[in-house]
Amino acid sequence: MPTYEVSMLLRVMPKTEIVSTLKRTANTIFSTGGIIRKIDSLGLKKMPYKTSAHSLVHKEANYFVIYFDAPPSKIVDLDEAFSRDVDIVRRRIYKQDYEPPGACTLADEIKPPAYRSEVQKMMEIAEKTKKKFNYNTGLDYYPFQK
Repeated sequence: MPTYEVSMLLRVMPKTEIVSTLKRTANTIFSTGGIIRKIDSLGLKKMPYKTSAHSLVHKEANYFVIYFDAPPSKIVDLDEAFSRDVDIVRRRIYKQDYEPPGACTLADEIKPPAYRSEVQKMMEIAEKTKKKFNYNTGLDYYPFQK
């Protein structure tokens, strides 16, 4: 299952209500077959501009980010469920591009950078993308060289 993150702005409310909203959100993710990896609270902040949601105007919000794994076919259902929740002012679901780190050995780390395979691959890519200057003057020399 791919990893997603949902960034949510919750309306200003007491901590007990925030906890119950997060539990509802977690249960929604669990009911679609998802697994929660991490929940980050970014705190109460002013919003960049006034936002109206569920017939209320909001100037501040509690910012949360939830990292979870879920089947791709269920993301639309999750977004729809979050849109119906009156405590969520804004929400956005993003897919994370995660590549597991490759195997690393001490012998590879001890090598000077020029001899490491990752650096050699980067150098090959850089050589391919270099543009050679084409003078297009019809002369066989560069006329502006001193």
